[in-house]
Amino acid sequence: MFFPSFTFWRTAPAFASVASSFRNITVSGDLYIVNGNTSYPNPNGNGVISRPAVLSGLGPGQGTFPGPTINGWKGDTFSINVRNQLRDDQMLRETTIHWHGIEQIRGTGWADGVAFVTQCPIIPDDYFPYKFPVPDQAGTFWYHSHYSTQYCDGLRGPFIIRDRQDPYLSDYDIDDDSTVITLADWYRTYLEPSLWLRLTKWDLTLVNGAVKPTITVKPGKRYRFRLINISCDAPYMFSIDDHVLTVIEADGVLYKKYVVTEIPILASQRYSFILDTRSHKSGTYKINVDVPGNTGPAGSAILQYEGASSNEPITSSALATITLDEALMVPYYPAPAPGGPTVDAKDVVNHDLVLNISSEGFVINNHRFRPPSVDVLLQILSHAKRPEDLLPPGSVIPLPRNANIQLKFLNAGKTPGAPHPFHLHGHTFSVVRSILHDDYNWQNPPRRDTVSTSRFNNQRQNLDEVTIRFKTDNPGPWILHCHIDWHLEAGLALVFAEDFDGVAAWQKNIPDKWYDDCNKYWKWMGQPSSKRDVDN
Repeated sequence: MFFPSFTFWRTAPAFASVASSFRNITVSGDLYIVNGNTSYPNPNGNGVISRPAVLSGLGPGQGTFPGPTINGWKGDTFSINVRNQLRDDQMLRETTIHWHGIEQIRGTGWADGVAFVTQCPIIPDDYFPYKFPVPDQAGTFWYHSHYSTQYCDGLRGPFIIRDRQDPYLSDYDIDDDSTVITLADWYRTYLEPSLWLRLTKWDLTLVNGAVKPTITVKPGKRYRFRLINISCDAPYMFSIDDHVLTVIEADGVLYKKYVVTEIPILASQRYSFILDTRSHKSGTYKINVDVPGNTGPAGSAILQYEGASSNEPITSSALATITLDEALMVPYYPAPAPGGPTVDAKDVVNHDLVLNISSEGFVINNHRFRPPSVDVLLQILSHAKRPEDLLPPGSVIPLPRNANIQLKFLNAGKTPGAPHPFHLHGHTFSVVRSILHDDYNWQNPPRRDTVSTSRFNNQRQNLDEVTIRFKTDNPGPWILHCHIDWHLEAGLALVFAEDFDGVAAWQKNIPDKWYDDCNKYWKWMGQPSSKRDVDN
């Protein structure tokens, strides 16, 4: 199956062998958001699963699932016009795009793409010009709608940023669009936001948007595969029969080589691993996309060596199981956790986040997050008198400038739908205490932007306290939320108003259209639904 991509709006060639052919220029173009239909074989063998979807593409009326891959280089400035061409009034027609994992550190938080936090939704037949530099990040990222549960209907795709100074360049030969692997849950029908606590599971697990696709490799090569879980809910355990996976990256952070045979990966997490075919037996092997605890439909794919004598997978394997353990990952560039090396350090601002569920939905510290009618950034720029006055009440926490923040997630394993992958916008954080561990790592902890805060169903009990730290060096309203989209819709989120006074410096960077779009959205929503459901 072919999936388009754009690097300066063209397909990226193999990276390691042609790095000199790229130019460091601004990446710019249009990303169209459209309605379309998808069809997949029914897993019970009876017909197909066909449904309408929300898709993205590179031209008017064009769209795929997953969407086209965005490729760029560390140091690029991305300028992407997201054009809303949604027509199907049975699904959400407004939209936003979040660039997952991009920290937006140069006063571009207005481009973070979170509806009602940093932006008003883009109405149909309009566009929004996202523009942001990425001066210091490289790795595996992705983009998706951040408007209600819209990305579950298909609006999601890879976003890859490469580094000319990557210290692992000599360790792999091929890193291109063919080595991006997306894992996704897929649902039989379009998804109503009112189904806030979905009791049914996904109907299919797709690999690169397909059921059991074939990924072809050549003997004698080393591949950098980029694994992205773009699901709305599903946690996966990824492995390739009879192959070791040398992990070198997680969530845009480089790590010392870590050899494993299987990778647990929650919704929105990403990993890069090197697959070496130089001394491996040529053949056909099964790629396993299992679901821990068998709580939903698994998936699979085929890894086939060019010239393999059979299309049937080799089933025997002599490899011992080595499961990736986040706490054992060692960052390539060492960095201590911010703040003193004790859990109660005096130079740390601590926030205990108690997760729970109520009759109204999920709550953090007894507050369910409900999107405000005026987005949080606009509230700040409109000179709200105090951070405590920001809406929604109880779900916006002010953080001082240049402070060391410690977050402890409590009770996560006792809430429905665990494990909960929590994602923080605007930051890459230090995981000083990982799930299933009772010790702390202050010297060189793993760093990432999405962390599991509770165990998989088949893991041992009683070690669900997870602790992360970050420094408040990036002013803005940054949402922290569970990346199971049903749980976010049900309120499992809060917003940090970081450096309340420092956000005002953003204003000079914000395009006029950002303000105009809020007026357009309020006008649009003020119309009767019959008016909103037709083209204007």
